[in-house]
Amino acid sequence: MMLRARGIGAQDELAVRRYLAQNPYENVYLDWLLEQDQPARERLFCYRDERDTVRGAAFFGRQVVLAADSPEAIAALAALAREFGEERTIVAPRRVAHKFWEKVQDWHVPPRLVRDRQPLFVLKAVPVAAASSVAIRLARAGEAGEIARNSAAMIEQELGYDPRRVSGDFVDNVLHMIEQGMWWVGLSANRLCFFCHVGPNSAHTVQLQGVWTPPALRSRGLATQALAQICRQLLTRYPSVSLYVNDFNEAAIALYRAIGFMEKGALATYLF
Repeated sequence: MMLRARGIGAQDELAVRRYLAQNPYENVYLDWLLEQDQPARERLFCYRDERDTVRGAAFFGRQVVLAADSPEAIAALAALAREFGEERTIVAPRRVAHKFWEKVQDWHVPPRLVRDRQPLFVLKAVPVAAASSVAIRLARAGEAGEIARNSAAMIEQELGYDPRRVSGDFVDNVLHMIEQGMWWVGLSANRLCFFCHVGPNSAHTVQLQGVWTPPALRSRGLATQALAQICRQLLTRYPSVSLYVNDFNEAAIALYRAIGFMEKGALATYLF
C-alpha cells in the first residue's frame, strides 16, 4: 500500500531540512519556505517511506515546487496534487518534474508551455574585481515602473506570458520587493542598464531571479560588469549564489560562465 504525503509538522522539520540539504541548490525554495512564518507553511508536505525516512517534499500553491528521490515519493505527491489544482507552474529538478507530470497528466489540464531543461548554475568563488563603467546599488521606489516593465519583458521572453495581464498587482509586488531590498540595478551613464532581484535563500545559497539587460544595451559588457559586482556583494552574506536559466538562452549562459558560475544540475518547468 502506498504511503501518503503529509503536512510538515514540528516532528518532521529537522528531517526535511536534512533531506533538502542533500541538494541545496535545487531545493532552496522549499528550504526558504520552511523558514517563513506564514500561511505558505500550511501547503508544505513531505513523504516518508516505510522506514520513516524522508524521500520527498513539496509546496502546493500557485507554483508547485517539488523534491523527490523515489518513484513512491513522486506518486504520493502526485496523488496529493489533485486536492489543490490551482497552480500556474510546476517546477522541479528535471528528472522529478517529468515523472510527476506522467502521474498527473490524465486528470490535469495540459500545459501551455514546457521548459524542458533549465540549467542550474552556482557561484561560490568571488569574481575577480576589475575596472567597471557600471555602478550597482539597490533599486529605489521611484524606479518601480521601469523595473516592472523590464521584469515583465524578461518573463514574457523566458516564460511566454506578460505577468501584468495575469496579475493586476504586479507593479505593487515589484515595489514591495524594492522596499524589502530585494531588487538590484546597474547604471551606466546614469541610465538603468541591468536588473536582477534576490529570491529565496537558505543557509547554503541565495537564488537570483529576473536577470535582465534591456535589448538596446546588450553586447557592451554591461551585464558582466553589473552581475559580477552584485555577486561580490552577495557572497559577503551567503556561501553561494545560484540561479537557473532556459537552455536556449545562450547569451545568459555565456554571461554566467564568464563570471564563474558552474552548472550543478537542471530544472524543468510546466506552465499552465
